Amino acid sequence: MVVIRLSRGGSKARPFYNIVAADKRVRRDGSFIERLGFYNPSARGGEEALRVALDRVTYWKGVGAQCSETAERLIKQATQKAA
Repeated sequence: MVVIRLSRGGSKARPFYNIVAADKRVRRDGSFIERLGFYNPSARGGEEALRVALDRVTYWKGVGAQCSETAERLIKQATQKAA
């Protein structure tokens, strides 16, 4: 099964997350099928904190992908921001 979830990157104490579509059996930071966006919780000033390709998220959900709770929350936040 394909899941839409966060994959952690960044350095120690400065997290950066990629929003990815990945096989459920693959570890959190392992290989993924497609990168759908990013989330930077420590964004400051003019840095962009969240970017999501909503058309690709819609595609993956359409073919049966499940979202993690956090990814769902961030996608909803990006949808409200886009509207």
